[in-house]
Amino acid sequence: MEHFIKFESRELGQELVELAAAYKANPTLHAEKGKGKRVGCIFLNPSLRTRVSTQIAAQQLGMEAIVISMDKEGWSLEMQEGAIMNNGTVEHIKDAAGVLGSYFDILALRAFPSLTQKDEDITDFVIHQFIKYSGIPVVSLESAIRHPLQSLADQLTIQELSKGKKRPKVVLTWAPHIKAIPHAVANSFAEWTLGMEHDLTICHPEGYELDPEFTQGARITNDQSEALQDADFVYVKNWSAFNDYGKILCTDERWMLTEAHLQHAQKAKVMHCLPVRRNIELSDEILDGPRSLVQQQAINRVFTAQAVLSKLLE
Repeated sequence: MEHFIKFESRELGQELVELAAAYKANPTLHAEKGKGKRVGCIFLNPSLRTRVSTQIAAQQLGMEAIVISMDKEGWSLEMQEGAIMNNGTVEHIKDAAGVLGSYFDILALRAFPSLTQKDEDITDFVIHQFIKYSGIPVVSLESAIRHPLQSLADQLTIQELSKGKKRPKVVLTWAPHIKAIPHAVANSFAEWTLGMEHDLTICHPEGYELDPEFTQGARITNDQSEALQDADFVYVKNWSAFNDYGKILCTDERWMLTEAHLQHAQKAKVMHCLPVRRNIELSDEILDGPRSLVQQQAINRVFTAQAVLSKLLE
């Protein structure tokens, strides 16, 4: 594994899930593996779980984690080749990433999409610029189109609760939000869930189709009630329009998941990556009730990050 920026194979996915489970059982299993190594955690956007879980994961491997909030503590970066830097950018990615590559053994990066430059966003331009110029392994802490660390934690959570069921019915359902939200979590969850060979249904209002690159093999419907029937896991997430890029097309509050929506899915567990807009995306009764897996998902973020760093150290 050269970098960790997307789903690569079922075999590697399962290997990482099993390694994460081993670290969850014994967090100090490989406490000296990263001794003398450094991971640079570079944040171009805000973070809570991703930032803290990655730092803890590195510490449990004996690594030093250095965190830079680039939007507050670093120079504004120019990403374009051949740019005449007479505007607001101060440092070119060639120079910044090159320096970071010499300081660290692994680089972990969070970079959200613009939601205005579709062609640039869908190529994951920013994260690939860091890969190109740093020369070291790069971990995605969420990119323009994927959030693989979150999705790996989600797969560990599903495996823990599946109780031996080989193909649990998993539903990814759109939910309302007050602003335009990136596609990264939804894309990545679909990519990993299908890649791990689970049964995936995606439901959303008309106009909210995701990039088909991530959804081939899923059942897709605009009927939320039908989709939720007999679900084992329900993943709730908002995303903005993909075809009408970055736009909000629907704010229908009836798409917010409540207990009433799950009357035909009595055993369903509910997932969300957090942060969550309570009583807009998900009701309090779900989030605070026995169906909710959000805290378990968040806990699992530590051990899946640990598994990824451990694998890259090899």
